Amino acid sequence: MEYKLFEEFITLQALLKELGIIQSGGAIKSFLMEHQVYFNGELENRRGKKIRIGDTIDIPDLKIDITLTQPSLKEQEEYQADKIEKERIAKLVKEMNKGVKKDKQKTTSSPKPNKLHVFQEDNHVAPAFNNKNLSKLQRGKN
Repeated sequence: MEYKLFEEFITLQALLKELGIIQSGGAIKSFLMEHQVYFNGELENRRGKKIRIGDTIDIPDLKIDITLTQPSLKEQEEYQADKIEKERIAKLVKEMNKGVKKDKQKTTSSPKPNKLHVFQEDNHVAPAFNNKNLSKLQRGKN
């Protein structure tokens, strides 16, 4: 199988994850213990090994051979355009999240009204009340 590399390098862990050979980055350690992985014909057990265009990865027991190739000029242009668009969207989302966070801080920064009040005389607990309820309470009405 060929893998088109658009960056300077990719780590062994990232490559295996991107190809779906491992499910997560955390699975690489056990994968490397269970399978022999060869980098350019030599046994490799470093998950962070940098792999570049022209390098090969072989996993014999899974019958997987990967060769890293250079994408065409058109593919590189499309990749760069997609990358720029993703960065633009990520920046917009970050700005939107900042705005939401600021709005949230404004609403939560004002003091919250007490929900319960304890009366000194008999330690009676009552729900929060407004001025109208207070005047009734002071007159002895419920």
